[in-house]
Amino acid sequence: MIGGTLHVVKIGAGRMEDMRKLASYDLHDENKRVRAAGEDIMLHYEHEEGINRVVGYTVAEAENLLPKAKWKELDTTILIPAGSFLMGTNIERADAQNHPQHTVTLPAYRIDKYPVTNAQYARFVAATSHRPPSSWKNGRIPEGEILRPVTLVDWYDAAAYAKWAGKRLPTEAEYEKAGRSTDGRTWPWGNKMDPTRLNTYYNVGSSTNVDAYPKGASPYGVMDLSGNVNEWVADDFLPYPGTDAPKELFQGKIGRATSEKDQAMKVVDLVPISIRYKALRGGSWKSDPFSTALYHRNFALPNMASDFFGFRCAEDVKKQAKGK
Repeated sequence: MIGGTLHVVKIGAGRMEDMRKLASYDLHDENKRVRAAGEDIMLHYEHEEGINRVVGYTVAEAENLLPKAKWKELDTTILIPAGSFLMGTNIERADAQNHPQHTVTLPAYRIDKYPVTNAQYARFVAATSHRPPSSWKNGRIPEGEILRPVTLVDWYDAAAYAKWAGKRLPTEAEYEKAGRSTDGRTWPWGNKMDPTRLNTYYNVGSSTNVDAYPKGASPYGVMDLSGNVNEWVADDFLPYPGTDAPKELFQGKIGRATSEKDQAMKVVDLVPISIRYKALRGGSWKSDPFSTALYHRNFALPNMASDFFGFRCAEDVKKQAKGK
């Protein structure tokens, strides 16, 4: 019996090793790889490694996707002046991670007027050979989606684009101030939810062009800060000082079957891991409308990607030398 048991254990260990070899990447690099719900291993493998993928665009082809005037508009950044604003909320029914309201003071900075579009991301992919989003068949933007926010990008993809563009991801505070200004408004246009000013709660059924809701502009003229896509920001998802949110909310977790019975029944428990969540802001075309409130904080592991995750960039204001 002992010999038979040892034999079974040996077979099991060998099987686990075989499964590791079938993985499409070194498991030590798991935190840098895109994860998606229901992802088929071969689809994942082909996308990660670029197998059977035709090169999408040359640099010249990507540049010719739009006329110069449109590129200039998409690449516009908005100056947000230095000063204080109200961040978070004390509304009891708001999710606990949004508590409490507090005052934050920021230096001046610039933020992209629009979320990064598929067209802009295509220039980045062409220039750097970075992997395109998995929704781009043969590395090309789906028809009619050139001016939509790029999606199916994880936090690492967003940070890589920002670095290539000579910018960075905005902080949570920078994102929130760009929408709320100094009067603590709930949405970019004011304190009343108005579904005609944003794309949310399946009122369209997909993402929309970044210039589709001009009446949704913030007081500074920044677009799409509420709705359309949730946007990655620079920060780890951490509690505000004095919050009533439970500590475990901010603990990174992944789903794992912790017993053979659970594995057979495809039941998973959320197991703590050392990787922190990254914050997402703005709500999306799929969100509960109140998740588009500017104080609302969403979160995901940095290697998660979704058809409602996008991003925009920010940059520091360069200080001029005295006398200039």
